[in-house]
Amino acid sequence: MKWNEEVFRMYDIRGIADVDIGEEFAYKLGLAYSVYVGGKGKVSVGGDVRLTTERYKKALIDGLRDGGIDVIDIGIIPTPLMYFSLFNLDVIGGIQVTASHNPKEYNGFKIAVGKETIYGEQIQQLKIIMKSNLVASKRKGSYGTYNIVQNYIEFIEKNFKFEKRFNLVVDTGNGVVGAIIPLIFDILNINYKGFFLEPDGNFPNHLPDPTVVDYMRWAIDEVKNNNYDGAFGYDGDGDRIGIVDEKGNLVFGDKILAILARAVLRKYKNSKIVLDVKCSKGVIEYIKQLGGEVILYKTGHSLMKAKLKELNAPLAGEMSGHIFIKDDFFGYDDAIYSSLRFLKEIEASNKSFYENFSEIPFHYSTPEIRVEVEPESKKFEIVQELVGKFKEKGYNVIDIDGARIEFDDGFILIRASNTQPVLVLRFEAKTKDKLDLYQNLLYDELNFYKDFVRI
Repeated sequence: MKWNEEVFRMYDIRGIADVDIGEEFAYKLGLAYSVYVGGKGKVSVGGDVRLTTERYKKALIDGLRDGGIDVIDIGIIPTPLMYFSLFNLDVIGGIQVTASHNPKEYNGFKIAVGKETIYGEQIQQLKIIMKSNLVASKRKGSYGTYNIVQNYIEFIEKNFKFEKRFNLVVDTGNGVVGAIIPLIFDILNINYKGFFLEPDGNFPNHLPDPTVVDYMRWAIDEVKNNNYDGAFGYDGDGDRIGIVDEKGNLVFGDKILAILARAVLRKYKNSKIVLDVKCSKGVIEYIKQLGGEVILYKTGHSLMKAKLKELNAPLAGEMSGHIFIKDDFFGYDDAIYSSLRFLKEIEASNKSFYENFSEIPFHYSTPEIRVEVEPESKKFEIVQELVGKFKEKGYNVIDIDGARIEFDDGFILIRASNTQPVLVLRFEAKTKDKLDLYQNLLYDELNFYKDFVRI
């Protein structure tokens, strides 16, 4: 069997459905996972709403069972509910069929062993096993189904109660969260207007990525033109969040993390808060003002979860909207849970969304800018060369994940995406002129690679 080896990414498996991956791939993955975990035990399997998910999930389950693994099929659910199953069912791991917020032609797999998602060399080891001469086990694993959604809703109901009746807009972008969020908001007596709640793997209205202003424009317009507290956007598989304040400003994950950090630092003074390299200097300043110790780390949900565990930190997050809460929770990225924790802190502050975010020192900044690279294999080479160039020129370069060039009043960031064939850029400065200057500085360097990048 041949496949595009670039689907084995840093922290999950993703590729173009029925081109890079398919049912045979999913079956082989199930067999390989069985070997990886020792050929016995129970594993939970879920999936998102993509058009190929049901087929791939069935093939994956067949492979797991032929490898001797007992399967608990937890259905079409957000990825965080697969993670939730790891802590609430008697399983040795779990697999979610999903490509998160990627375009609709993609699909993939997020893989957990024990209570942790695997990444890096562990995923490469799975690839090696998949390439070997795999044979079915003498024992065929059992199959059963389980309604993990009910357990999750009971957990949420037990842990949240609001005195204020929030009035919100919600956009799930036809992703899998749309089937669950009404159940939760109704139980918690949250008033809401929903956009694109019906799960549909064609994503007919927009891609479910709440960090893109254009995709959130329906929620933004609704909030601006009516009397809402704000809006929540959830990504395709429910592990990333974006928030719109009552003035219609789209707020990214780093600032959401800062508000959550305020609550956590009241409880755990001077604790470590882990941020990815894309996060704002204003957020870093704010968390330090609150007494937190900021740890900058690599982008990636599996990497951040591992760092959170290593440091025994109560909170971590990324600018992209992945937020990992260990305080009174399990330490994984769950956008639904994070949004409710955010509401809890808003209620405690007795201030609006905008008033809370206004406490964070302001910088002019860009959103994530994604620059396509062809061939994809060049993206890491380009970043590595630029790290060297900026260091040679005497810049202060943080190189734990690409190059973050630090200035007193801002930064330039370039890193290779681990999930898409793109370079991820971000810029920040105290003035618009400086922001333009920093962008020009990097784009001048990228012009040397114009045969490979689309600027």
